[in-house]
Order: sequence, then C-alpha cells, then structure tokens
Amino acid sequence: MKVLAFEDSYDIGVILESQGIDMKHIEFRQHWNSQAAVELIASFEPDVLLLDHYMPPYTGLEVLKELNLAIHSNDIKRPSLIVAISSDDRKNEMMMREGADVTTSKFEVPFLTVFRNYSS
Repeated sequence: MKVLAFEDSYDIGVILESQGIDMKHIEFRQHWNSQAAVELIASFEPDVLLLDHYMPPYTGLEVLKELNLAIHSNDIKRPSLIVAISSDDRKNEMMMREGADVTTSKFEVPFLTVFRNYSS
C-alpha cells in the first residue's frame, strides 16, 4: 500500500509506528509543505492520501480542489482513500464537502480501517 501525507507539523510515519503499524509493507512518504502537491500526488500515485488543512503554501482544501480538477480532466488517478486530518473539525468538514472520503485527527490516523491489516 502506498500512503502519501501532507502535514507540516507532525511526523505521520512516527505516529503510525508508535501505534503498532508495521511499516514494512507500506510505502510511505510525507511532504512538509503543499508546494507542487498535485504533481507529487500524480508521480507517487498513492492509495491513501492524508491531507492536513493548515499547511503552507496551500491549504489542504486548496490542494483537494486542485486535485479534483486534475482527476476530472483525467490528468491524475484518484487515490482510493482521501483522508482529511486537520485538528480543526470545521476544516475537515469543508474537505469532506470537497470530496475527502473520511476525516480524523492526525493522531487517530493509525486507527483508520485501512491500516487494520498492518497493525502488529
């Protein structure tokens, strides 16, 4: 499984590992800013995309809107699961309206169903 995170404050890989997620079978990448996010998504082709809202230079919502345009234009394959991981519930709700599949806090990411088969 390929997981791509856009989060500028916390190391999501460390959060996953600290909760017993076996990272040996997960190809994980994290970007600490949203510069060229859609291009990075297109080149990595993640199965799971984790988007924080408060992230420079573009918010998670702006990235999601740009991603949706690229998907609609058939320029990019949509990740199977898009997760809004902001600590602000209102921002997560906005990303849900824009097409995120699920919302959670970044500290609850390891408990998403998609990671169940990877927990030790």
